[in-house]
Amino acid sequence: MMTSREVVDALLRGQKADRMGLLDSPWGDTIAAWVQQGYPTRMEYKQVGDKRWCPEDGRWVEVEQEGEYIEPVSTWEHFGYDMLGAGGWFDVMPLRDHSELIAETDAWEIKRNGAGAALKYWKHKSGTPEHIDFLMTSREVWERDYRPHVLALDPERVGVEDGRKGMKKGRDAQKWVHFGHLFVWELMRQSMGDVTMYQSLVLDPEWIHDYNRVYTDLYKMHFTYMFEQIGMPDGVWLYEDLGYKNGLFASPRVLREVIFPYYQEMVSFFHDHNLPVVLHTCGSTAEAIPLIVEAGFDALNPMERKALNNDPFVFAEKYGDKLAFVGGLDARVFETNDKDTIRREVTVYMEGMKERGARLVFASDHSISPNTRYESYLYAVQVYREHMLY
Repeated sequence: MMTSREVVDALLRGQKADRMGLLDSPWGDTIAAWVQQGYPTRMEYKQVGDKRWCPEDGRWVEVEQEGEYIEPVSTWEHFGYDMLGAGGWFDVMPLRDHSELIAETDAWEIKRNGAGAALKYWKHKSGTPEHIDFLMTSREVWERDYRPHVLALDPERVGVEDGRKGMKKGRDAQKWVHFGHLFVWELMRQSMGDVTMYQSLVLDPEWIHDYNRVYTDLYKMHFTYMFEQIGMPDGVWLYEDLGYKNGLFASPRVLREVIFPYYQEMVSFFHDHNLPVVLHTCGSTAEAIPLIVEAGFDALNPMERKALNNDPFVFAEKYGDKLAFVGGLDARVFETNDKDTIRREVTVYMEGMKERGARLVFASDHSISPNTRYESYLYAVQVYREHMLY
């Protein structure tokens, strides 16, 4: 039987694997709920400044007093996931290490990041941040206040020691170890906000090109540094949500002209280092897949089933010779907490992808919410193992 590393490597490189891979991403509050339902934990010694787990809501907070603390066993260990993230998330904000607390309650907090964006975050549950306020509202502001800070390599942006620890952990477990990060689309949304970004895509595309040029160069510099200081991973994930439920956030023409040239350049950079690249993009992505293929991505995730025209069977038939697939099982199947439904839907999906010759890492079509019981997800993994062999 092939190791996790060998399985995923074969799937992403278009080679023969003896089984489908396995991956998923339960939310933090899902793990907190699962611990109450029997998910395994262990005690870990923590020093001041380390991160400890909060049983109440699944958050990780800074340790203020050293000692032993309870924490859940890692999902990749417990469920046997084949992919393991080992870093890559360097600080990309123009003002490094900047986080300004603007307001907070017991339930949420508003923080301004190093690109001048104020975002509202839940404290005790998972969710995407709410956009509140943005300072980077024009090319002039970008050029004056932020652009000068992201033109050169800054080793202080990179967590080298954490990366080395993550790399060793993955290598020891023979997992497919990857670096990951957001890229230009998500960075613009976290810097200038949706309104300014969408207006500028049409009214000032040269600013968008300049922003993307600067950040593509910044990424190449810092990933090169990470490869030298941490080591070579097995691949890379880029996280760029290009769509919503009913379509893409921008037309294929706009994406082709001002966004995808930088995707293609970044993918080529990773390919030059012999690293396959997975693109994570939520929402309806059907119209963008020709661009995704043209840019050279090796795999697509997560293929949200609630979104328009996201049919993994169709994707496999049309693009299976060019893309591997990670995800695609409607997460609401797990939320039924009904074993008959879970068995039927997991079986139909996996066998259907096999029939179409798809290279698949089995996972949900986004992430696993607290509406899924621990025993239900365990059962889904059991059914996966019954059908995982090619």
